[in-house]
Formats: sequence, structure tokens, C-alpha cells
Amino acid sequence: MEDASLPLVLSDTPQAGIRRLTLNRPEKRNALSNALRTELFAALEDADNDAEVRVIVLRGAGSCFSAGYDLSPEASRQVPPYHTAGGVGFWPRHVVEGVFRIWDLAKPVVAQVHGWCLAGATELATACDLIYLSDDAQIGYPPVRGMSPPDTQFHPWLCGLRSAMEQMLTGDALSAQEAVRVGFANRAFPAEELESEVLKIAERIAKIPPEVQQINKRSVHRAMEAMGLRSAIRAGTEMQALAMTTEASRQTFAGFRAGDVRGALDARDGTFGDYRTSVPDRPEKTSAPADTR
Repeated sequence: MEDASLPLVLSDTPQAGIRRLTLNRPEKRNALSNALRTELFAALEDADNDAEVRVIVLRGAGSCFSAGYDLSPEASRQVPPYHTAGGVGFWPRHVVEGVFRIWDLAKPVVAQVHGWCLAGATELATACDLIYLSDDAQIGYPPVRGMSPPDTQFHPWLCGLRSAMEQMLTGDALSAQEAVRVGFANRAFPAEELESEVLKIAERIAKIPPEVQQINKRSVHRAMEAMGLRSAIRAGTEMQALAMTTEASRQTFAGFRAGDVRGALDARDGTFGDYRTSVPDRPEKTSAPADTR
């Protein structure tokens, strides 16, 4: 049972100039509920406004970084962390706005990813400026198997045409080594070394004055935007909204609305024998499974 009195995002300063934020729903595989997202965006903005902070590290507590968005009935009733205009395609447009909120922060943001990083969690990680993985990390977007393409369609930009297409047409997860090879992440480290290696990199980033660093960040972002990244990802929200009108997607969501999230995910992945249908460590063993939207 989740303790509602505990913060959903922990904040600490492991070294001077480094603000570390930890997703703190380990018993729910750090499922990204709106309540958690509200605390996360507030913490990110607080760090970005803090003159003592030069770099932000984002990680997950427990066995994994995050298994994705929380689709439990309780989570669906939570208020989103910021306003997005309603109507068709509300959710993908809302998610993309959040990605660019992180993208546009002045301070560099580093994702420290271990274990499962699925669906919406991959979108959160890719919103960060750098991604470092443990060698046991698994990166996947299984919702393409019966629901829709990603809310944030970063795959062609980071991973290239062929890898992106394979991920979209199978929903299979990438190993840490493959995720680095195709460009999803910067490097992979042994699990026991991930934290110390990320802090070493963050320490080097923190040596550069923030007023210079934010321009360094933007120089890379502007180059990607000139090639069409921002407009392409925003346009992708319409494809996601269109996919949600298909019969397969409606059937999947019917299971979620009925409260049978596990059953819906088992039906999706059962013939593949992976994610929560694999053993021994399922990404969604809790009462509020994630890895969906």
C-alpha cells in the first residue's frame, strides 16, 4: 500500500552544484501518475531557478527508473500538473508540452536509468539532455502493440529510421548496449557503478558557468529544431490521437477503464512472452501497473 504522506519526488544535493531528484514510488515501479508528475515539474523548476544548482540528475527509486504512466483508475482522476487545451489529442499534446518544458530548462538535466524504462518513462528520459544506463536497463515502448505510437515520437530523431521502425513494428525492448548503439543513450555502466559514474559526469558539467552552459545546451537544441524536431514531434501527437480511434486501441482501453490493467497488459504482451508476461522480474507486478501510454 502506498503511503500518501511520503513525497513522490525526493530531492538531495550529493555534491556542490548538483541537484538530484528521485522518483519515489518504488512499490509501483515509479509509475508516472499526475500527482508524481506535479511534484516532479515543481522540483525541476525549483532547481532551474536555484542559483546554487548547475546540473540536475533524475533517477528512480527501487528496482527501476520507471515502468511508464500510471493507468490505474485512481491515477486517471488526478489533476494534471499544468494546463493543456482540451479536445481530441489532449493527452499526447499534454505530454509533448511537458517534454519541451524539460527540454527548455536552462540547467542541464541528466537521466540516470536502471532497470525498466518503458513507454512514458522513455519519453521522460529523452526529455533530458543526457542519458546514462545501467547495463541491466531495458528500454521499450510496448503500447505500439495494440494502442498507439508514442505520445512523443522521438525514435526517428534519436535512433534513426531502421531502428525506430523496428521498435515501432515490434514493441520489443532494447538492451542497454543496444540503446547506446542506436543513439537512445550516451553510455552504459555496470549497475553498481552507475551512480558514481553519473556523479562524475555531473561534476564535470557543473564546472562550466551556468550562463555559458545554457547557451551550450541551446546551440544543440536549435540545430535539431532547425531540422524540424520540435514541429515533427508536435505533429506526431495527431498520429497518436488518430491511433486511439482504432478498434484495437478501444478494446485495450476498455480493460483499463474496467480496472483490469494487468489483464489488458497480459493480453497485449502474452504472445510475445516479454515485459510483465516474462519471468522472473515483471515490470508491473503492483496494484497500479504502468507502461502503457
